[in-house]
Amino acid sequence: MTLLECKNVSLAYEGKTIVYGLDFKIEKGDYLCIVGENGSGKTTLMKTILGLKTPSEGEIIFGEGLLQKNIGYLPQQSSVQRDFPATVKEVVMSGFLGKSGVRPFYSREEKKKATENMEKLGIVDLASRCYRDLSGGQQQRVLLARALCATSDMLLLDEPVAGLDPKVSAEMYALIENLNKNENITVIMISHDIYSAVKYSSHILHVGHTPLFFGKTEDYLKSQVGRVFTNSENKEEKADE
Repeated sequence: MTLLECKNVSLAYEGKTIVYGLDFKIEKGDYLCIVGENGSGKTTLMKTILGLKTPSEGEIIFGEGLLQKNIGYLPQQSSVQRDFPATVKEVVMSGFLGKSGVRPFYSREEKKKATENMEKLGIVDLASRCYRDLSGGQQQRVLLARALCATSDMLLLDEPVAGLDPKVSAEMYALIENLNKNENITVIMISHDIYSAVKYSSHILHVGHTPLFFGKTEDYLKSQVGRVFTNSENKEEKADE
């Protein structure tokens, strides 16, 4: 079941084309990690999928009734967003705003789903806490619960473990894996963490000026670009030790 298809998509940033000719399909239940060098167009692609940007060429097609407003999105946080003065429950409930239109209140079903999502992510006891008083890992769980309120089909995650320590990062990856495998939610995630990307994903999209690879993770590891990229990351990590 194809949820999303990119057909010969080119992307531009500040008037300059940065990616040419993207062609790939995302099926229901896939876990796609988007990797590549800084400035290679990963976040631009994600924003284009969300309808926040328009392809300079080509088209993105949504299948099986999937609408852009019904995609859950967890963006990278700014310092202003981390200091947002609202309760955890208020932040989570705001995930329904794309669906609610002009309604001035949330339905009983939405309140129930918000509580269920907070329970899934282990934050229901934080519901009345102020969001800005939470740790980085707790804030990311809140934002993931918010994204779940927008969707039961697809999550777009932009560096969801950025700035988190290894233990909290592992917990976050485990939560995302559970949503993918047990809730059958399709995941598209930007990651600079190549080792976790290949550990958890079913598919890899490696972007550059031209598409460098799209396919199953096991095939990526055997490909030339996959071998080069994972080896270079390994050398950098050893150099930092």
